[in-house]
Amino acid sequence: MKNVKIYTDGACSGNPGPGGWGAILIYGKVKKELSGFEPATTNNRMELVSVITALAALREPCSVELYTDSQYVANAVNLGWLESWRKRDWKRKGGEVRNLDLWLRLIPLIETHKVTFIWVKGHAENEYNNRCDELAVAAREVHRKAEP
Repeated sequence: MKNVKIYTDGACSGNPGPGGWGAILIYGKVKKELSGFEPATTNNRMELVSVITALAALREPCSVELYTDSQYVANAVNLGWLESWRKRDWKRKGGEVRNLDLWLRLIPLIETHKVTFIWVKGHAENEYNNRCDELAVAAREVHRKAEP
């Protein structure tokens, strides 16, 4: 299995509001940057979309270290929330699981790849997390300015 590092981030202006996401995939010396925009979304959705899009870009099963500043995403996997939600028919203590459509897209990806989710502090000293934030904000702003 190839070893890949992925960094992800999402950004939203208002919550909900226009949002962007960014991801960086690193395999050896090769780096690939991805980004995108949604006109009406939430920060958590953008965090999930960045992870989903980055993992979906892998062409074969890989061993992945995935760095995210989203405790929502990292904890859902690392603390077993995702598995608990599945077992409880997508219910959580506070009601329905939010962003179910995205969690359902993520599950087959983390079942295909061997993914280790690593939480990093956002807006800190992590070069790649900071670059993902720049990509996310840039995608959001370029599209916001283009809207009528």
